[in-house]
Amino acid sequence: MENYSYNSFMLQMEGLKVTKKSVYPVFFVFFISYIVIMFMNVGILILIIIDKNLHQPMYLLFCNLSVSDIIGSTHIVPRLLSDILHPPSERLISYYECVVQAFTTQLFGTTSHTVLMIMAFDRYVAICNPLRYASIMTNKMVVKLTASAWGVAFVLVSILLGLTIRLNRCRTLIKNPFCDNASLFKLSCESVFINNIYGLTFTVVLLTTSIGSIVLTYAQITIVCLNSKSKSLNSKALKTCSTHLMVYLIMLFSGMIIITMHRFPQYSDYRKLAAILFVLVPGSLNPVIYGVQSKEIRKFLFEMFCTKKCMSCKK
Repeated sequence: MENYSYNSFMLQMEGLKVTKKSVYPVFFVFFISYIVIMFMNVGILILIIIDKNLHQPMYLLFCNLSVSDIIGSTHIVPRLLSDILHPPSERLISYYECVVQAFTTQLFGTTSHTVLMIMAFDRYVAICNPLRYASIMTNKMVVKLTASAWGVAFVLVSILLGLTIRLNRCRTLIKNPFCDNASLFKLSCESVFINNIYGLTFTVVLLTTSIGSIVLTYAQITIVCLNSKSKSLNSKALKTCSTHLMVYLIMLFSGMIIITMHRFPQYSDYRKLAAILFVLVPGSLNPVIYGVQSKEIRKFLFEMFCTKKCMSCKK
């Protein structure tokens, strides 16, 4: 039964409904997934930092995606793991901690789109204007694009959460495995009409801009490739664009599943699982996809392992 308390600063997290027999298996699956996400994304960041051959706009922009995945998973999964080991009555979280987690959650979801949009722009310039690529995608431009991706997301999410924290609360139960904006404004007994309007506008504008930019970018790239007789250009476009498109589609479909599941309240447990997978699946697959497709990253790893093998043989 849901508790009613006016502006309580202590909230209860409903979390996942896990049976006693499956607590530890579920815990270890999420724990291993988190370790994989951290290992892969931190590893990619270190590789790009220490290898000068990877100091290219494409990889520097990809660093933003790794940072976003690290922040998003770190702010959600450890708390989720703790809640799994506790009964529902002991899954307590302070209101301020919930607001911070909701802000980070929304920022993570928004930057996933904005970062992939600027990466699409990079691919467009590289393939459609190869001779001007070096002059356009300078270090200054990379910094501007990075600041834009995070800045736009920060402003949009700040307004979103600002509209929510102004509301008085009369409930204390978060019906989600982690805090997000929707979970917070559902605690209020006041009218959330403005929140729903801005939230809907926010989602529509973000998805329309995101999908629209990807479609337009890839349409231009496709036209250039069809008109080009250069096999090397087409091969390069296929490799780099397929990688980027695969990462984008994984992120997009993961988000669409959550939005779709919200329309079916009877499947709330599946919606919760989908929300967690939105963090775990893209975060673990993104570095693998880019690592496998990238010739530079494969070459660096091959040389590093060969060096270590030679050193061990000498010993």
